[in-house]
Amino acid sequence: MTKPKPTAAASTATALHPANRLGLDYTAEAAKFAVPAAGIIDVHTHINGPASAEIYRRAAELYGVRLVYSMTYLEQVEQVREVLGSAVRFIAVPNFTGEDRRHHHGPGFIERIEKFHALGARIVKFWAAPRGIDYGREVGDPNLLRLDAPDRLEAMRVAHDLGMIFMVHVADPDTWFAAKYADASLYGTKAQQYEPLEELLDRFTQPWIAAHMGGWPEDLDFLAGLLQRHDNLYLDTSAAKWMLRELSRHTREDLAAFLGRFNGRILFGSDILTSDEHLARGETQREVLARAGSPEEAFDLYASRYWALRSLFETDYHGPSPIADPDLAMTQPDRYSEMDAPVLAGKALADDLLRSLYHDAAHELLEPLHR
Repeated sequence: MTKPKPTAAASTATALHPANRLGLDYTAEAAKFAVPAAGIIDVHTHINGPASAEIYRRAAELYGVRLVYSMTYLEQVEQVREVLGSAVRFIAVPNFTGEDRRHHHGPGFIERIEKFHALGARIVKFWAAPRGIDYGREVGDPNLLRLDAPDRLEAMRVAHDLGMIFMVHVADPDTWFAAKYADASLYGTKAQQYEPLEELLDRFTQPWIAAHMGGWPEDLDFLAGLLQRHDNLYLDTSAAKWMLRELSRHTREDLAAFLGRFNGRILFGSDILTSDEHLARGETQREVLARAGSPEEAFDLYASRYWALRSLFETDYHGPSPIADPDLAMTQPDRYSEMDAPVLAGKALADDLLRSLYHDAAHELLEPLHR
């Protein structure tokens, strides 16, 4: 697909939103993409709020997404299913907002896994980002969310016995290790984040999906070694801002070679997060960067991720990303503001790689779980 010519949005206010720096008309832009014959499966989202789920549904349909896997709050599963119907499946997650963290990441998580399973969920998510240390320290246990903590191993055993597969978040962007996690004595190095993961991949041999390109899209050689050592490991492309920034830096030839070598093991994911709070105007700069303030801005927030990821994988577009990326300012505050964005360098991948990435890899891995 050739470089798209962006269509300006009607409102100049929309152009100033961090999800639409370029003032695109995301509805018109969607029509410029080829319709994927089998549709796109998005294996990594967080769909919450019935009103925002309706807005998300429109964006997904416009951009060819026919099935989505969502880390929806347990209490909202039925509401979201009412909106999305058979186009949504669920991923079991703990209660991160509950006050008793030891309970919610121990016996409470096991209870939720069983309830999610009864509602049709066949994937369980284990979040093990380095900032989980801070979350645990607040209740006196910095190892609370360590991937191999005793309570998490028990949750893995329960989920394994239920026939569920695992999704995992391990590590974070290189920019975060240069800034937020600079104290390696507290957070460990980036490479050290993978030590418990590699041990557990050998202990629990069912499939694992490592979110966000395994947490290291910056280093395809590292990911190749990880995939080579563990044939039960799959990756997804979620965390759009992170992927746009780092995958754009690889050459088309290198990324295509990586995807071709591990064809069938790289799944499409966006990490879109919807919330009915997106329909209310944020007051702080952080809130403005993280959410929308109207139904129109919520649509742009969700559609922007699909526009950008499809542009990255399908087209030869080379230009600014429409999505603000505060990570640039994190490491180079004198050069960038939180509203700046990196270059989006489209890779114009071959049709066979796109079909595997968008549909076949996820279909072959996940569809048998629902028969």
